[in-house]
Amino acid sequence: MKIAIGADHGGFELKEGLKAFITALGHTVSDVGCYSPDSVHYPEIGKKVVQAVLGNGVDRGILICGTGIGMSMMANRYKGIRAALCHDGYTARMSREHNDANVLCMGARVLGVGVAEDMVRIWLNTEFAGGRHACRIAMLEDL
Repeated sequence: MKIAIGADHGGFELKEGLKAFITALGHTVSDVGCYSPDSVHYPEIGKKVVQAVLGNGVDRGILICGTGIGMSMMANRYKGIRAALCHDGYTARMSREHNDANVLCMGARVLGVGVAEDMVRIWLNTEFAGGRHACRIAMLEDL
């Protein structure tokens, strides 16, 4: 699977660590920034991940900022994006299984590295359950 990953300055360090982790899981990573801990505007980075997901250049996206809130708010403004702000393995799994999330958002300042890695592993390995959840996802497209 090809994964686009992006972070603002608050998520830079976690992003760097997760790139190696995702690659070790056998996936390809496309890093869209930021490339240092210098201050940046999160919507600019988030838009790059969203465009990659919507443009079918990647299978899924991961966005990281300090809390994950800004990135999730920004990403969900785009039709076709189902960004989920997750905090643990359970929410990561449910975001895929029930909501077919195509962007995982997380907060580097509220998660430890181990929890973040667990979330990413679960999120990448969980398939959408479909069934009764599919019609609900279709309803989102009509908004």
